Amino acid sequence: MVRPISHNFPQRTTELPFSATLPSAEADENTGLLSNGSARRTFTDVLKGRGEPSWASSLKFYLLSSWVNALLVFVPLSAAAHFAQWDAGARFALSFMAIVPLAKLLGEATDQLSIKLGQTLGGLLNASFGNAVEIIVAVDALIQGQLRIVQTSLLGSILSNLLLVLGMSFFAHGFSGHLEGNFGATAAQTYLMTLSCLTLVIPAAYHAAKFNGDDPLQGAMTLLQGDTEAPNPHDGPLHGLLIISRGTAILLLLTYLAYLFFQFHTHKVLFDEVKQQEGEEEEHAKMSMVSAGVCLIAVTLITSFCADFLVASIEETADKYHIPKPFIGVVLLPLVSNAAEHVTSVWMAMKNKMELVISISIGSSIQISTFVIPLLVIIGWAIGQPLSLFFADFETIALFVSVLLVNLLIQDGKSNYMEGLMYVFLN
Repeated sequence: MVRPISHNFPQRTTELPFSATLPSAEADENTGLLSNGSARRTFTDVLKGRGEPSWASSLKFYLLSSWVNALLVFVPLSAAAHFAQWDAGARFALSFMAIVPLAKLLGEATDQLSIKLGQTLGGLLNASFGNAVEIIVAVDALIQGQLRIVQTSLLGSILSNLLLVLGMSFFAHGFSGHLEGNFGATAAQTYLMTLSCLTLVIPAAYHAAKFNGDDPLQGAMTLLQGDTEAPNPHDGPLHGLLIISRGTAILLLLTYLAYLFFQFHTHKVLFDEVKQQEGEEEEHAKMSMVSAGVCLIAVTLITSFCADFLVASIEETADKYHIPKPFIGVVLLPLVSNAAEHVTSVWMAMKNKMELVISISIGSSIQISTFVIPLLVIIGWAIGQPLSLFFADFETIALFVSVLLVNLLIQDGKSNYMEGLMYVFLN
């Protein structure tokens, strides 16, 4: 008779993992489970995502992360000034100040979403919203028929990024204890080769060949001077400029899409150092993905209203205080829309992160010249506004000289404070 064999092994005790020993309240917060072990999650947990910051901490970071956000008080003031029909100068100044913190908040929400979406989708998001303020202000001016403001504000943004931002960054880098700055020359040359703002010379060349400097400018000059009465798109000179401008705009948009594919897919290695420096600055998102998306949409809507208040006051402000419209477009509007970006670039230069400086200044110029300007030409085509790529001769020459100078000075991949002074003085 065979007896069953009994095994007398010592009884083992299984230790619970550390998370199971947490108090019930803390376990609920980290796992989203109730104390009785059920898998039910609260509505707040669903919105913020498991492991992401809560809505309270996300909004606290979003609103209190920078002292610039204190200027948000000008947002309701600008609305009150607009609807109460205060003095034109007061309306312009209040709307001007209101857009400064809104631009900072747009950039912050975009950055937080980019961290969660990864390099490729994050890069596309940055490319789309990197110049959101310029797009909003320009579209609003385009709808109101302020074609001259559209052109000068975008040209001013390009020159401001190429000369003022880059120059101040190089200068700040040189006086922060660094004798010479170094950055990837190959990536910089790739940026500049893609800088298709030089295509703005083509409409100017067409105009010069058409008139040979003798005949009046007729419809094209009407557009150039920014008269309140819209020019006739069937006028001979303007009709030819519109055909060239719209065809060039389509080609530029295709070039920009190819540039994004080049940057984020086929030649990512050229931009790896920029990604590494960005990663050193902030590795973890401070906002949940849903809260960042909601904040981005909300701030975009608020910015559109403030931009409407600003553009509506430009005409009266320019007439009453004798301020030239080109000065408002080339100098003032780029300052307000790029203020946060300018500060960031200078700060990164002082920390010797020159790859980020190049990415911010020249990369933003590429976005404006190959995406924003062509997009606005197409939008104007759709809504019946004859926006063209024909700029004043002086503005076209200034842009060409600026691009040429920047290209020559950064080809060696090095910078110093003297080059920065040259950029600032040229601006």
